[in-house]
Parts: sequence; C-alpha cells; structure tokens
Amino acid sequence: MSRRPLIAGNWKMHKTPQEAQDFIERFLSFSCDGFDCDVLVIPPFTSLDRAGKCLLESSVFLGAQDMHPAASGAYTGAISANMLKSCQCSFVLAGHSERRHVFGDTNVVVNEKLQAALSNDLRPILCVGETLEEREADRTESVLEEQLAGGLKDVSELDLAHVVIAYEPVWAIGTGKTATTEQAQDTIAFIRAWIETRYSETASEAMRILYGGSVNPANAKSLQAQPDIDGALIGGASLDPDSFAQIIAEAMSLQGDDDPC
Repeated sequence: MSRRPLIAGNWKMHKTPQEAQDFIERFLSFSCDGFDCDVLVIPPFTSLDRAGKCLLESSVFLGAQDMHPAASGAYTGAISANMLKSCQCSFVLAGHSERRHVFGDTNVVVNEKLQAALSNDLRPILCVGETLEEREADRTESVLEEQLAGGLKDVSELDLAHVVIAYEPVWAIGTGKTATTEQAQDTIAFIRAWIETRYSETASEAMRILYGGSVNPANAKSLQAQPDIDGALIGGASLDPDSFAQIIAEAMSLQGDDDPC
C-alpha cells in the first residue's frame, strides 16, 4: 500500500504572528506542488490565526502543538479543539516528548487529548519515543508499547485511520544527534508491527509513521528512503523557510525529481 509522506515543521515556542507570516510568504514562494507529499506547519498558539489566514489559498496544512481535551471551561491558559479549528487547524500534536517530560503529560492525558481531537475532526499526531537511559537499558520497545497502548486506548480501527504516529527518540530532539537510518527504520518497523498485532495488517500498512529528531537537509533523503518511514516531524530546521523547503526537496527527490522547491 502506498502511503503519502507527511513533512511537518514544529516551531515550538518560536515566531510571533508577523514572523510566522514572513515565514509563510517566503516558503510559499517556493514551488513544491510537484512533490507527492503533504506539508504541515505547526506554529505556537499566538501565531495560528495569522498563519491560518496566510495558508488559506495554499495546499499547506496547519497544525497545533497541543490542546485541552475539554470543549470549554475554567482551564486558564488552555486551548480547545474548536479554537484550533477556528484558526484553520487540521492537525494537532499529542504527547510530544516536551509535553511529557517538561509538562508532565501522562499516557492517560495524551489519550484524552487524542480522543478529543478525533471527536472534533482534528487529525492527531501521536508522538512516542524513549530517553537515552531507556535505550541504553534496552527498554525502547517496552517504553514504546506503553506509550502506544496508552495513547491509543479505546481508539477503534476506523478512527485509527485518522491518526499519524511520530517516533521521536528523546535523546535526538534538539541535540544534533540523529538515530542512524537503521535505528530509525528498525524502531518504526517495530511500531508498525505493533499496530498490525493490535489492529490489523490493513491498519498497519495504512498507518503513516514519521521520524523526528534532528532531521536536516543532509539526512532527510536517507531517512525517507527507509521502507517504513513516511515523512518527518522537524523541529529547529523547520524554523527557516529555505531549510524547510530544502528538507522537503531532499526527501522527495527519491521520486526522481531532484529540483529544489
């Protein structure tokens, strides 16, 4: 089964609304329409409305970095699914390692957010990944099993079709370290096999699984060449429109078109 690649840029706590607009205007000046992939930008909350307006006439998707599972209420500082959709968001991250390790999101909380996203026609990107200590202790697979089982609890196979998974080894996020292509492929193949065991071969073959962790123009092509990797969730390298476009061009050059965006 052919899976359409997804290249996503997570801006984290960077860019004001004006800086987001400047980025999008520059990025859209590149022509990426010839590449058979989906492109997603994920700005901070304060830039979503401006970014959504700038992307209205484009094929680039807009996503959010987090959301609260409740529809509304006394949740100071929180953002609901309807607020995200009003800004033209179609994707939302769930369980990014920084939400887990800095803000304390548990698998239960991640599942609540993921379920709320599905209920509101947002496509969640479930982020999973192990720390360096867990990898060195040979616990990568057990950690991923816990995060997958917790995050996808009570998610039907029908709803699973709207979920994307992103494997981000915590030790490779923002460190300049990248999992080798073999490490990334082997781990993502394990995730795909877990989906097949828990759901079905059809669900497993349809599931888009991204790699994230210090992705850059130099390694994007080799990562995308792996049979089970369906794109990338990019952090720092997505903050520059030229770099982000080059990553897309490198990853999609496997189609035989080496022209940059």
